[in-house]
Order: sequence, then C-alpha cells, then structure tokens
Amino acid sequence: MWGRPMVQMDSIKSGFVGSQVELRCIFINSSPPVKISQVTWQKLLNGTKQNVAIANPALGVSVLPPFKERVSFKQAAVRHRTPSLEDTTIVFSNLQLSDEAAYICEYTTFPAGNRENMVNLTLTKDTNWRTVHVYRQKRKMTVATCVSANGKPPSVIKWETRLKGEATFQETRNQNGTVTVRSNYVVVPSRETHKQKLTCVVTYRSERITDSVVLNVQYEPEVKIEGFDGNWYLNRQNVQLTCRADANPPVTVYQWKILNGSLSSFPNVEIKNNTLFFKGPVTYDLASTYVCDATNGIGTRTGIVDVNITEFPNNPPPGDPDTPQEQSNTGAAIGGAVGGVALLSLAAILLFVFLRRRQHTFKGDYSTKKHVFGNGYSKAGGLPAHPPIPKNLQYPDDSDDEKKPAQIGGPGGFEASERDFDTEQEDLKRPYFTVDEGESRDYDKRTLAFQYDPEPEIADDMISQTDGSVISKKEWYV
Repeated sequence: MWGRPMVQMDSIKSGFVGSQVELRCIFINSSPPVKISQVTWQKLLNGTKQNVAIANPALGVSVLPPFKERVSFKQAAVRHRTPSLEDTTIVFSNLQLSDEAAYICEYTTFPAGNRENMVNLTLTKDTNWRTVHVYRQKRKMTVATCVSANGKPPSVIKWETRLKGEATFQETRNQNGTVTVRSNYVVVPSRETHKQKLTCVVTYRSERITDSVVLNVQYEPEVKIEGFDGNWYLNRQNVQLTCRADANPPVTVYQWKILNGSLSSFPNVEIKNNTLFFKGPVTYDLASTYVCDATNGIGTRTGIVDVNITEFPNNPPPGDPDTPQEQSNTGAAIGGAVGGVALLSLAAILLFVFLRRRQHTFKGDYSTKKHVFGNGYSKAGGLPAHPPIPKNLQYPDDSDDEKKPAQIGGPGGFEASERDFDTEQEDLKRPYFTVDEGESRDYDKRTLAFQYDPEPEIADDMISQTDGSVISKKEWYV
C-alpha cells in the first residue's frame, strides 16, 4: 500500500508593500517515493485561480505575467533541466497591495496523483516615518509620526521611548477594505529632548516590526566662559579663557570682546577660535569684563565673565609649599612627630620612676637581719602585747617623694606610715620575728624564733620601710 505524500506550507504569511516575502512549499515524499511530474503555483482570488509559476522536469521553469519580474524559485536546483523539485519555495519581490491573496502550491505525481496546500498572504505598508526639525519652545508639538498603511486587519502601533510625551492614534478605512493607522508622538521640545531615541513598534497579525529615530531638536547656543578660577594674581603665567557653547546646529562663529576697551590693546593676547590665550605674566591690565558671542543657524547668545587681578595668590595651586593648606599639612606632620617623641619620653620617665620606686621599696636579700611586723603568733602561745604607737609623725625636709618617716623618740622610738592607729586597742599588739644572718639559705631548714618586745629598738644603721620592714642604711643608699 502506498503511503500518502504531503505538501508542507505556512498557513498564513504577511508582508509589507514594497518589500519581499518567501512563500514556502516543501514536498514530503512517500516510501517508496512517487515521481513528481510538475509543480504549479497558483493565485486564488474570489474563487478564481491564476497561474503564477510552473516547474517541469523536462521543460524547466516558467513564470507568468504579471509576476515574471517579481517571482522566482528560491532553490537554484529547480531551474535545472533535471531539477530537484522537493523544495519549490518562491520569493515575492516588490510586493504590491494587489498581491494580497491565497496561493496554492500543487504537486502532480505518479501514480499518487495531485497533492497541494495553501498559504494566505496579507500585506500592509511598511512603517513610514516623518520626523521634523523642531525648535526649542514651551508648547507641545509633534516630533515624530509613524504610519502603517493598507493593513487588513489594521496594524497596532506602540511607542518605546524615555521621553515624557503623548501618543495620538488615527485609523483611516480605505475603499479596498484595508485600514491605514497613523500615530503622532507629541512632546515639549527642549535641549534635554535632543538626541533622545523614539522607537515605533508595529504589530501586524503575528509579526512585530520596529523602527527607530533619534529626535533632532534645534536650539540657539547656551554659552558659558571657563578658565577664570578667581585666582588670577600678578605674574601668574599663561592663563586663558574658553567660550563653551551647547547648540544645535553647532556654533559656527565665536566673537570675543571686552567692555570699556578693546582686545587689540593687549599685545600678548591670542584669539584662537573659542579660546583667548594670555601669554606671559598676568598684569593688572587684564582686569576687565570679557564677553563671548556664539552664533549658530538659530541665533546668537552671549556669555560674560568678570576678571579681577590680585597682588598675591588667594588660592594658590595645590602642591605649592607656600599655601596655607600645605603649611597646615606640614605643621600637622611636624606636630605629630614631636608628639610621638614626647609620648615616648614620658613613657620612659614613668618606667624609670616605677623601677626606682621598686628599688627603694626593697633592697638587699633575706640574709640581712630585719624586724618584720606580722600578725602571727609565737610558738610559746598567747597573744603578745602591741608596742606603743606614737601619735605624731614628722618628715625630714630632705626626704624624697616617698616621704620616708623619720625616727621619733630615740632608740626606743617607732616608725610608722601616715595611717592613724587607735592607741586604745591594746589587744591588737603584733609580734615580730627575726632572721639570723648565719642561717642557711635553704628556706625549708630555716628556724624562725618568735620574740616579744613591747618597745622594739631600731639600730642606728637601720631604716624603716613603709611595709613595716627595716633595712640597713648601706643597702638604702646603694
């Protein structure tokens, strides 16, 4: 049993008047394959068929009027004497509105007979732009127009742009049943809208066509003069003034002048297009009001600057060592360095005082005989009585920062710190102990002999410490 061959085509195709479009026709053969005798393209309009193009293996290719100049087979193999007719896609060029119709691609085969399929071609006129050169003004006006003509059904037009404006739409129905859509985009033209992009998006059936234009807004020059920094002082070298103008179309003529005088009186001034060059040192003669006139095809606008000359720089260029800022930075650096040295010196002094105090607090070793006050109890048992505590302490005039207390009461006197003691608390009398010089330095074998002496004596060659201990004068002055 023979399998059925097929003809593949698009169901619908759209094009634009004046452009070209491809109408696809592909023959899917059966297995075993059938023999293709001829392929015929026909136009179907109002129930009437009209031949457009024919491809025959023996006779070749034939395109009939009025399509002869505008229709061709896409595949070159179709045009050979022994053509390959599996792909008989045709290309329509320079489409006309009358080309809108249904087109049939018919295959004549043996022994399967005829096989065909059909595509509907719809046409619309391509987007038609109309842009105008607009002038800057305060009222709204149309800056771009997009037209999609002779569509059936009508096209849909949308705008894509960053411009803040309004779009208007108008549809016109033609006598042949087609519709022309027209859309205007309205903005307030200004210098800010110049060079803004407008994109017209036309959607016709399933196709989306876009086209863009850059808005051209014409305006007179906006002028400013650059170069005077408020710091033109005597003997400053090679200053200049530049006339900047924003304009559309561009400025064609720049003219320089000064009020109450003439530039010709300045021998060292050179005019080059939009710039004034002042060669050599600045003098008081350059103080004046400078005027620049800029002219384009729309009009002329003026820029003005007042130049004054000072004797000394009031704002010298960065990097000048004489500037206050540079001096301030230098002073800050020097101050930081001095402060760092002072900080290190202070730390060294404090460390020295700390070590010195530690040295004065205790000198010698435990081999020296000392009287150490404590709150332990003697091995003999019982609480010993506390020695009498003097009520007044005196400091010698030549004592150091630690205020070492002087001996009071002669040999039987007692040394104490500035703390006040309650002499009535006799039950808090503290024992003391002695360490003999001949004892071993092995602390585990050392013998402590507790004694009680209500009035301890301090030898003449001994000095009392603030923690209650005593050391020899020899150790104190080491």
